[in-house]
Amino acid sequence: MSLGGVLLWGTRDSARPADAIVVLGAAQYAGRPSPVLKARLDHALGLWKRGLAPHVILTGGKGSGDTTSEAAVGRVYMLRRGVPDSALLLENEGRSTAESLGGVSRLASSRQISNVILVSDPFHMMRLQILSWRYHLRAVPSPTQTSPISANRMESITYVLSESLKVPLTALLALTPGATS
Repeated sequence: MSLGGVLLWGTRDSARPADAIVVLGAAQYAGRPSPVLKARLDHALGLWKRGLAPHVILTGGKGSGDTTSEAAVGRVYMLRRGVPDSALLLENEGRSTAESLGGVSRLASSRQISNVILVSDPFHMMRLQILSWRYHLRAVPSPTQTSPISANRMESITYVLSESLKVPLTALLALTPGATS
C-alpha cells in the first residue's frame, strides 16, 4: 500500500501561489551542489521565477567533514541565478528530512509564513507531506522531474522501495505525541 502511495504522490505537482518554496537539501561537494541538489534548486528557481512565492527556504545542514551546509550552497547557487538575498531563508541545521522540516516549521512560524511548496525528488513527496502535517505546515508537493535519480531506473526503484518502508513509520510517529524521528 505505501509503495503505491509513494509512486502516486511522486506524480502530483500541486504548485500554486504560496508564501515560500521549500527546497529539501541533498549532498553538496566542496561548496558545489550535487546533481540531485542542483535539480531541486533548478525546479525551485523555476517556481520562483513564475512568481509562485516571494521566498525560497533552503534546507540542509553540514554533513560529516563538510565545511559548509547544503542550505548555504543552495543560497550561493540561487544568488548566482538572480534570486535576491532578501528572498532567501536558510534552515541549515537539519541533518535529516524530519529535522529540516521541523526547522522550516519554526522558521515559518517566526516569519508568519503559513503555506509552502515542497520541492524534492518524486520518491520523497509522500513522506514530506506526512511530515509537513506533523509540523503543522500547510504544504503542497512539487517534485522535480529532472533529478538524476529519476533518470536511473535501478536507483529510482531503490529509493522508492526505501521510502515505501519509511512512510508507514513516519505516519505512525506523526500520530504519536512527543515522538521524534
